[in-house]
Amino acid sequence: MVDAYFSATKIMWMLDNIPGVRERAEAGDILFGTVDTWLIWNLSGGHAHVTDSTNASRTMLYNINTMAWDEKLLGELGIPRAMLPEVKGSSENCASANILGSDIPICGIAGDQQAALFGQRCFSRGDAKNTYGTGCFLLMNTGEVPITSSGGLIATVAASPGAASTVAASTGEASQGARQERAAQYALEGSVFTGGAVVQWLRDELKLIGSAAESEQCASRVGDSAGVYIVPAFSGLGAPWWDMRARGAMFGITRGANKDHIVRAALESIAYQTKDVLDAMRADTGIGLSELSADGGASANKFLMQFQADILGIDVVCPDTTEATALGAAYLAGLAAGVWKDTGELCVRQRAIRRFSPEMGASRRDELRGGWARAVERSFNWE
Repeated sequence: MVDAYFSATKIMWMLDNIPGVRERAEAGDILFGTVDTWLIWNLSGGHAHVTDSTNASRTMLYNINTMAWDEKLLGELGIPRAMLPEVKGSSENCASANILGSDIPICGIAGDQQAALFGQRCFSRGDAKNTYGTGCFLLMNTGEVPITSSGGLIATVAASPGAASTVAASTGEASQGARQERAAQYALEGSVFTGGAVVQWLRDELKLIGSAAESEQCASRVGDSAGVYIVPAFSGLGAPWWDMRARGAMFGITRGANKDHIVRAALESIAYQTKDVLDAMRADTGIGLSELSADGGASANKFLMQFQADILGIDVVCPDTTEATALGAAYLAGLAAGVWKDTGELCVRQRAIRRFSPEMGASRRDELRGGWARAVERSFNWE
């Protein structure tokens, strides 16, 4: 899938349009990297030009089957190999940062959503999580074989302690020795461009609410959305539609629709988009989920989580922390540094959870989904 969401076309444009950039890139004087590459470059004082396989897999230049930069793609797009970083594992000692005179090993790198998948401890095939942030990102672990989607989803590398490495303790001796080589794990990802951002729109542009938390109160004051549907395609639609020309729309407004109905419809739109992605994921994998793990700021909204469970027809489970991305990054670094021996130790860590079970009947669920499908279709191709 070719989309400006990925890095490749942006690199191409700079090479073709900024004088002197191509020549310097071919000479290795201009380097490319994702945000993690830039951070590690600066933390290491310019000694380490690296990334990990999860971030590399989002550039449209990395072959996730061979786990290497794809020479054919580089040739087709005219991107010099010399400007690309070395690809490391997500959980290994990949560089050193000098902080206040001490060398601190950098032991974990992962893309934010792959880190959240790991933080939610989705270590087995069929485990899935959804991060409810500004956008929504639903990932399912597909095991050791990447799945090519026929439904608009993205196959990606999942963060895992898969690379062999030796981590030195502060005494200078190996704390864990060489780790056992493990096969890479993969995931399917569906990206919803506008998730929690629709609540920000209600607050900042429409001034319907004074805070994001107020949206839960408004939505709970009414029994339904009074037939109102909001399609928040402010910057197009992501998975499974991938229509960059779609635009936001509101349908079903009648004289009886009030502020609370509109706020409720906005929250419901987040759940509907997640349902669309999960349906595509089920079709691609043949895996039917029994529950979905949730994290991110909007997962604190109890109305949204209950409606999500209702519209999915499965339990939605929230951990005691909404910051699964940070937790996953800590897990990956801790495994490489020897804080934990293996993922089994992470699985026995007890955490309080909130569980939301479906309360809506199947006929009502189908009725609401039908209205959403009509609304989405009418938002397509506005530009």
